[in-house]
Amino acid sequence: MPAPIRLRELIRTIRTARTQAEEREMIQKECAAIRSSFREEDNTYRCRNVAKLLYMHMLGYPAHFGQLECLKLIASQKFTDKRIGYLGAMLLLDERQDVHLLMTNCIKNDLNHSTQYVQGLALCTLGCMGSSEMCRDLAGEVEKLLKTSNSYLRKKAALCAVHVIRKVPELMEMFLPATKNLLNEKNHGVLHTSVVLLTEMCERSPDMLAHFRKLVPQLVRILKNLIMSGYSPEHDVSGISDPFLQVRILRLLRILGRNDDDSSEAMNDILAQVATNTETSKNVGNAILYETVLTIMDIKSESGLRVLAINILGRFLLNNDKNIRYVALTSLLKTVQTDHNAVQRHRSTIVDCLKDLDVSIKRRAMELSFALVNGNNIRGMMKELLYFLDSCEPEFKADCASGIFLAAEKYAPSKRWHIDTIMRVLTTAGSYVRDDAVPNLIQLITNSMEMHAYTVQRLYKAIFGDYSQQSLVQVASWCIGEYGDLLVSGQCEEEEPIQVTEDEVLDILESILISNMSVSVTRGYALTAIMKLSTRFTCTVNRIKKVVSIYGSSIDVELQQRAVEYNALFKKYDHMRPALLERMPVMEKVTTNGPTEVVQTNGETEPAVLETKPPPPGLQPTSQANDLLDLLGGNDTTPVIPTAPMSKPASAGGELLDLLGDLNLTGSPASAPAPAPQISQPPFLLDGLSSQPLFNDIAAGIPSITAYSKNGLKIDFTFERSNTNPSVTVITIQASNSTELDMTDFVFQAAVPKTFQLQLLSPSSSVIPAFNSGTITQVIKVLNPQKQQLRMRIKLTYNHKGSAMQDLAEVNNFPPQSWQ
Repeated sequence: MPAPIRLRELIRTIRTARTQAEEREMIQKECAAIRSSFREEDNTYRCRNVAKLLYMHMLGYPAHFGQLECLKLIASQKFTDKRIGYLGAMLLLDERQDVHLLMTNCIKNDLNHSTQYVQGLALCTLGCMGSSEMCRDLAGEVEKLLKTSNSYLRKKAALCAVHVIRKVPELMEMFLPATKNLLNEKNHGVLHTSVVLLTEMCERSPDMLAHFRKLVPQLVRILKNLIMSGYSPEHDVSGISDPFLQVRILRLLRILGRNDDDSSEAMNDILAQVATNTETSKNVGNAILYETVLTIMDIKSESGLRVLAINILGRFLLNNDKNIRYVALTSLLKTVQTDHNAVQRHRSTIVDCLKDLDVSIKRRAMELSFALVNGNNIRGMMKELLYFLDSCEPEFKADCASGIFLAAEKYAPSKRWHIDTIMRVLTTAGSYVRDDAVPNLIQLITNSMEMHAYTVQRLYKAIFGDYSQQSLVQVASWCIGEYGDLLVSGQCEEEEPIQVTEDEVLDILESILISNMSVSVTRGYALTAIMKLSTRFTCTVNRIKKVVSIYGSSIDVELQQRAVEYNALFKKYDHMRPALLERMPVMEKVTTNGPTEVVQTNGETEPAVLETKPPPPGLQPTSQANDLLDLLGGNDTTPVIPTAPMSKPASAGGELLDLLGDLNLTGSPASAPAPAPQISQPPFLLDGLSSQPLFNDIAAGIPSITAYSKNGLKIDFTFERSNTNPSVTVITIQASNSTELDMTDFVFQAAVPKTFQLQLLSPSSSVIPAFNSGTITQVIKVLNPQKQQLRMRIKLTYNHKGSAMQDLAEVNNFPPQSWQ
C-alpha cells in the first residue's frame, strides 16, 4: 500500500473544502484508509494514522475505532509512539469504557521507566482519565514519585495525586508523609502543584485541615518572599512575581484561616501587605487583590482589614473593565450583611452603576442598592430607585417594583410617604407589579384613616384619562367606591382640594367599565365601586341603578353575577343595602399559625353540619369550585363544594352569596332544587368516622398505587378502611420530588363521580423537598355507598424552577379491595 498522507497534508486538504458535505466526504475517505491500515497491522504508520484520527475527533467526527490502536502505541518502546498513544488515550478513552483497564499495566511499567519524559506521560494520563480502580492500583507508584528529587516529576506526581484523592478519598493518608517537604521546594512549579494538593486535602478532610494549619507561617513566608522578591524574568507577569502561585497560596490561606483565630491572626499582616503593595493598573494585580479580599472576608480578620478589603472593592467599581465592576458588585452583595456600614460608604458609586449599559452590572447594582436601604437613607435611595424604575428595561421592572414595595413597607418614614411611593410605582410600572400589590396597597390605605381624603384625591387625578396601568386603576376604583363622599366633599387638608361632582365621579367609573384597556378584574372593581357609591351619593342613585341593571346581561360572567346580585340588593334587599355596603373596617394582616382543615363534598347529598375547627379570623379560604369545573370535563361529575365554616371570601361577588341564598343564578327555577339521592349511609362521610377505632385491619391487605409520575413529581396512594363505616375509604397521598430543586405552592385537587362523596383534608405542607428528601402527605376520604368502581380525576398545581406548573390526570387503576 502507498504511504498514508501526513497529518499536515490532511489538515491542508480539509481546509480546502468549500462545503460541509465536501469536508465530510474527505473525512470518510481518510477514515476508510485508516481502518484498512489498522486491519493490516501496519506498525510503520500507526502513529501517523492515530494522530490524524485525533484531529478528526477534534473536528467532531467519530474516532472510537482507534481506541485499541492507542493501547498498542502505549505498549511501544518508541517515545514518539507513546506520546501519541497516551494523547489518544486521554482524548478517546474514559472510565466508562472497559478498554481503559487494559492500559493499567502499561502505565505501571512507564511510571517506573528510566526516562523522566515517559514517566511524565504516564502521570499525565493517569491524572487525566484514571478510574478509581486504576488509582487504587497505581497510587503507590505515584506516592514514590512524589518523594523523588526530580522537580519535573514531582510537580506532575502532585497533580496526579490530586486526581487520585478525588477518585479514592481514603487513599489521602498515603500521601501525607510525602507532603512534609513539598513546601521547602524552590521550584515554583513544584510549589504551585503542592499548594493545589494541600488545598484538595484540606477541603476533603477536617483532620487534614487541622493537621496543615501548622503550615500557615511557612505559607506566609513564601507569600512574603514572592511580594518582596525583585524582578525574575522566569516568573514575572506584568511586573508581578508569579501571580498564579500567589493566588493559589491565598486560596489555601482562606481555607486554613476559616473559623480559626490563631491561623487568622498569623496571616493578618501579610494580607494587609498584599492589599496595599499590589499594583492595580493591570488585571494581574486585580486578580491577586480579589483573592486577597475573599480571604480577608472569609477568615476571622480584624475590622480594619475588612474595611480595607471593602475599599478595594469600591475601587474596583471605578474600573473601566466591566468584568471587574461585576465581580466587585457581587462580592459587596455577599458582604453587605456583615459589614453594612463599610459598604454604605460606597453607596453613591453603587447607585451610579444603575446607569451602566451592561444589564448584568445593572441587575447586581439594583440588588445591592436594595440591600443598602435602611431607615436613614430610605428617602434618597428610593428617589434613585424610582428614577431607575422609570428608565430601566422591562425585564428589571418587576424585580425593582417588588424591592421598592418591600423596602417601603419596612422603612417608610410616614404613611403618606409610603402611599405616595407605592402610587408612584403603580403609575410607572403598574403592569409589572406582583399580584398582591393591589390588596396590600388597599390595606395600607384602609388602615391610614387620616389619609383617606388625600389618597382618593391623588388616585382620582392619577387615573383621569389614563387607564393603561391596570393595578393603579383597580386601587383607584376601590378607593373611589369606598371614599367617594370624601372626594366630592373636598375635605382634603394635605393639598389643595379639587372640585368634583357626583356625576363626574360616575363618569370616570363608567369609562373604566367600557374601556378597551380594562381587564375583567378591573371592571369588577369599577362595578363594585359604583354600587358602593349608591350609599355614599344622594343625587345619582337612579343613574347607578341603571348602570348596574345594564350589566345584568353582560357576556362577562363575573360582571353579570355581580350585577344580578346588586340588582337584587336594590329590589329585594334594599333595607340591607346600607349595612352591606358600609365602609370597610381596619384590616389586619393574616398570619396563618398552622394548617387548617378544609372539608369538601362532591355529591348531591345535603351536607350535614360538620364539627370542624373554624379557620382563624380573617383567613380567606379559596374555593376550588371554579377550578374543578375546568377539571371535570364529563357530565357525570359535580364540583367540589366547600362545607367548612368560612370567613368573607375575597371577591366582591362572593360577599353576597350567603346573604342571597334563594336568588336564582343558574337559570333553573329556584323553587325546584335537584332531588338528593336516597342513601342509607350517613348524609356525609364524616358522620360515620366519629368513633374509635378509626380504621379496619382489612385495609392492611390493600396494595398501594402510583397515581401520578411525571417531571420528577411522584404521587402514591395508600388505602385504609373505616372500622365503623365500611363504605368509607381513606386514601393517603404521598407526593415526592426527585428533581434538584424544591417544588413550592403545591396544591392537590381531586374530583369523583357524583355517586360518591369526597372529603379533601389539608396537606402537611405546600413545599415538596428536592432529591426525595421529604414528602407531602394529604388525606382523602371517599364515601362509596353503592360499592361502585372508584374513578378519580386530579389536578396538580405548583411552582418549579421559577415557572408555574399545572397538570391534569385521571386515576383508574384503584385496586378492587379499595372499593369493594
